[in-house]
Amino acid sequence: MENLSFQIIETNGINLHIAVAGPADGPLVILLHGFPEFWFGWKNQIQPLAEKGYRVVAPDQRGYNLSDKPKGIDNYTVDYLRDDVIGIIEHFQKKTAIIIGHDWGGAVAWHLAATRPEYVEKLIVLNIPHPKAMPKVLKKNPLQWMKSSYIAFFQLPNLPEKALGMGEFKAMQQGIEQSSNPNAFSKNEIEQYKAAWSQSDALTAMLNWYRAIRRGSFRQVPDTKVKVPVRIIWGVGDQFLSPMLAKESMSFCDEVNLAFVEEATHWIQHEQPEIVNRLIEQFISE
Repeated sequence: MENLSFQIIETNGINLHIAVAGPADGPLVILLHGFPEFWFGWKNQIQPLAEKGYRVVAPDQRGYNLSDKPKGIDNYTVDYLRDDVIGIIEHFQKKTAIIIGHDWGGAVAWHLAATRPEYVEKLIVLNIPHPKAMPKVLKKNPLQWMKSSYIAFFQLPNLPEKALGMGEFKAMQQGIEQSSNPNAFSKNEIEQYKAAWSQSDALTAMLNWYRAIRRGSFRQVPDTKVKVPVRIIWGVGDQFLSPMLAKESMSFCDEVNLAFVEEATHWIQHEQPEIVNRLIEQFISE
């Protein structure tokens, strides 16, 4: 990627490693990755957005890759994760940002827009429901319990680290490759992910996002509707999250558009980058 730079910035009491592209005076776009990715998960979106004149920032969120990994589960609730993003906005001396999140990054984005809308110009989420939509769908769709069973496993102490880290992260590699379309991730890209997962204390910190749910993390998300404009982009082949969650999430928004994308899974921005980029650019330029 051309004209991509990296910085370490202080935000919310920790240091975050961020990738930055685009003109300094452009509207700020923040790309929030999910589990088990890092800034590199947005490799197909950073350059196109920068070329459109946006100031693009893709952080390694707390606990990931080269960012700080504070000890303790309580340091990974969505309030802390939200405030990290607010710190990024303030670091770049902007009043607002366009927030785009996938998977866990989308959960943080939902929470930011719901609780601190003054910082969010527009919100785009990829294959992640509003946190309050999940309980509603679980009551109506028992199959989603099966799809989400890995979450309970990730919340266990110690065992997930051993299982996921075994054999040079074989289970994590298989989890990505078997749940995505063929060739969505190259061998070189998988090696870059393994390097990120190998950072000291990274796996525990990444899993602590899930463990914080048991500490009431999602109870911090209000039931009130999101006031900022929202676009939900959803790969219909997601093995983990039912399309019902996307539809249920719409009820938590005042102004929302839902775009289903065929031939895409949970890893939609890797599999259908041209479609995703077009949907992003259309929405944020309106």
